[in-house]
Amino acid sequence: MIKIKTFICFILSSCFINSFAQGNYGGGVDDENLHFGFGFQYLSSEYKIQKFTNWQIPFVENGVEVTKGLKSIRSIQNPGFGIGFVSDLYVAPNVNLRFTPVFVFADRIIDYEFTDGESYDRGGVQSPEGFTRRTVASTMFEFPLSIKIKSDRRNNFRAYIIGGAKYGIDIAAKKNADDLGDIAISRTLKNNKGILSYEAGIGFDLYFEFFKLSPEIKLSNSVNNILKREDHPYASPIEKLYLRNFVFSLYFE
Repeated sequence: MIKIKTFICFILSSCFINSFAQGNYGGGVDDENLHFGFGFQYLSSEYKIQKFTNWQIPFVENGVEVTKGLKSIRSIQNPGFGIGFVSDLYVAPNVNLRFTPVFVFADRIIDYEFTDGESYDRGGVQSPEGFTRRTVASTMFEFPLSIKIKSDRRNNFRAYIIGGAKYGIDIAAKKNADDLGDIAISRTLKNNKGILSYEAGIGFDLYFEFFKLSPEIKLSNSVNNILKREDHPYASPIEKLYLRNFVFSLYFE
């Protein structure tokens, strides 16, 4: 994680130095009513967990106690990456409408701590000592639609804020649902296939001779409960589950 942050800082520093060292560049993208590009994303995903009032009780199935009571449920931030495209529509001198579909790979992690300290590992995932880790594999097609409000251009730099909504389709959701025959203790958490989110962030347009580079930071939160309701020790204690992503993007236009 430290190496990734150092790399991002290096890229941003280089971009600022190079953009101010050159002339009034940018490839003419701001003169077009509609232009296109591509982008790369680094993201950190985690769940926001809303538990039932009786979430700590042992899980019982067919009159048999499957697990002891719970001490804690925690979501762990996990990195991911994405690649996508940019469609940018001119609306007004300081306003653009952006459609940025992206293909995202980002697993999500929840750790459960039972009172007996047992770890029920599954699928080659090594749980931390005293916890049971469940990883939800995710491969998303996301379709963000955003409003970009930008400052006036100063030489080869301008700042902007951005906000909007996106709808994501988890194409791995069907695969994750294929373990319905497993016993309760080895089951895994599942998410709904469709996820609606809102997002907001800030960014900078840096103009080079033939293109424009836009580093951008956004925070994304799901609107709907994404938990697939099932009766097993990992889903039963949770009332609602929301997805939160911290996203760093580099757009080339």
